Amino acid sequence: MSDFVGKEEKKTAYFHLPGAFEFYGLYCIIFKLYREHREYFHDWCKIGSIYGAPSDCIWGGGRTGFGEAEPQDVLDLCEEYDISLRFTFSNSLLEEEHLKDKKCNSLCRLFEADGKNGVIIHSDLLLGYLQNKYPGYYFVSSTTKVLTKFKELYSELERPEFQYVVPDFRLNKKFAQLDKLTQVQKDKVEFLCNECCSFYCKDRKHCYETVSRKNLGLHCPEHKCSAPGNEDGYRFSKAMENPGFISVDDIQKVYMPMGFANFKIEGRGLGSALILEFLLYYMIKPAYQIHVREAVYLDSMLDLF
Repeated sequence: MSDFVGKEEKKTAYFHLPGAFEFYGLYCIIFKLYREHREYFHDWCKIGSIYGAPSDCIWGGGRTGFGEAEPQDVLDLCEEYDISLRFTFSNSLLEEEHLKDKKCNSLCRLFEADGKNGVIIHSDLLLGYLQNKYPGYYFVSSTTKVLTKFKELYSELERPEFQYVVPDFRLNKKFAQLDKLTQVQKDKVEFLCNECCSFYCKDRKHCYETVSRKNLGLHCPEHKCSAPGNEDGYRFSKAMENPGFISVDDIQKVYMPMGFANFKIEGRGLGSALILEFLLYYMIKPAYQIHVREAVYLDSMLDLF
């Protein structure tokens, strides 16, 4: 840790949580606990934002087929607890004709009035459109760009239109290069913590492009991941063994002392039980994890199988 002495150590880590439209019911409980029982949560962390999109948004990317909550309900929840909502409009294959989509534009009008919400974005075409038509949003450069080279990350951080940039998880441990960033640049970096995808996968960008095509309603073959162990699906235990995994200790003892503060938890395409495990691991003090579980699983006779 001596390498980081003298850096602008951050006092708070901000977590950006998955599934605004996918796990609305879970977050109704979690946000209430966050307000009424702040002592359950680590003193050093806060909820930075919640991200997602309804399942049928053609501007969507990253994941598809999830997100059934009503937009007005999600907006009301975020307003009640003063939490930023980020749309995952990270489709990489948009063309001019897609910018007129009624549903996506309606969502932008509905959520823009709040003034604190953002858009996670890939397409520069969509970026220019949103900047002009909905200036009330801030923008996050999506991890779907698969920025695996540090010079690519540096260039993206230099773009003033982005408030945050999410690099590919394979840059997570490039500490020598990360530590050379200015504090302004560090404040823009948002690390993806719990990626389960193989560290050596070469098809990540192709996978995201397949999702973009599906969201546009285009017929295309399913992307079949050939990475070792993929047949097991997502396992948090496996993600923890990934060379790019960022643990709670890493956040407190490495990233925060280096001056980084933003951390993204993935999982929109997973089940709410696993999302709960992520929240417990990253945000809840061990002594209070049972209290949170009891609040979520209200029925003491609940059978999981």
